[in-house]
Amino acid sequence: MTLRAVVRGVGHYLPARVVPNTEFEDRVDTSDEWIRARTGIERRHFAAEGETTSDMGAAAALAALADAGMAVDEVDAIILATSTPDLTFPSAATMVQARIGMKRGFAFDVQAVCAGFVFALANANALILSGQARRILVIGAETFSRILDFTDRGTCVLFGDGAGAVVIEAAEGGGGSDDRGILATDLHSDGSFRDLLYVDGGVSTTGTAGHLRMQGNAVFRHAVEKLAATAHAALDKAGLGPADVDWIVPHQANLRIIAATASRMQVPMERVVVTVQDHGNTSAASIPLALSVGKARGQIKTGDLLVTEAIGGGLSWGSVVLRW
Repeated sequence: MTLRAVVRGVGHYLPARVVPNTEFEDRVDTSDEWIRARTGIERRHFAAEGETTSDMGAAAALAALADAGMAVDEVDAIILATSTPDLTFPSAATMVQARIGMKRGFAFDVQAVCAGFVFALANANALILSGQARRILVIGAETFSRILDFTDRGTCVLFGDGAGAVVIEAAEGGGGSDDRGILATDLHSDGSFRDLLYVDGGVSTTGTAGHLRMQGNAVFRHAVEKLAATAHAALDKAGLGPADVDWIVPHQANLRIIAATASRMQVPMERVVVTVQDHGNTSAASIPLALSVGKARGQIKTGDLLVTEAIGGGLSWGSVVLRW
């Protein structure tokens, strides 16, 4: 028998404040029509004053546990992907651990920007396969509204806040591609592209949080090429191909990137879970958020083959193939 990391539950959280595209029209030279045409985004959510990344991560975690029918004390570990933690330290994961009343196990953060959830899920899979844990909460949570420059129309209209989470559990499989659970992962990074997408502040440089900076056209070109390549690589590792895919659940950054990547993978948009219109780019939160929404819509069903892929600052990118 082969050990697999199987998704048992999924949940998400979005802040109460909804920010429509029209709210930016008085701030920068843009319009609702321009934002929709360029990105597919219609609205996003911003955290309330005093609402933190760990607050949202805890809410998503509890929703995922409820969906799994699992108690907090059954969880062995928490891995939280974020680029916007509450504090420099301790990790936001340990804050979630405290907020949900988890008294055992361990918790830590992963930072790979928009690819963070893919990296966190790959790490969780490795922990399960190595026997370090049997049940893991994998969370993506971000408050990007706190690092946006609201005079930069190329970035401020793109991002939002939110959180998503999955509970994964060790289970036995037959060793084939029809097993439930994570079948393959594929991770990459290249630090030479740092200046394409970064934040211009930090503890050891400016001593400030800084603001997000992005070369949008260059990021778009890299995203389409690298996302399709990593998805194909993960499918190859699993002994599968694009025709086997029931759903692509991509990082929800930009509808044009999502569509172009699906086209390169030869997967029709009817088999892509799209949620970007409702929450914008929530960075590490976007894939688990889309998984939760996709399940709630009735799109994602038990036995479906999913490909998740994401790219973020670093540049860092990767993909996971899993059977729901």
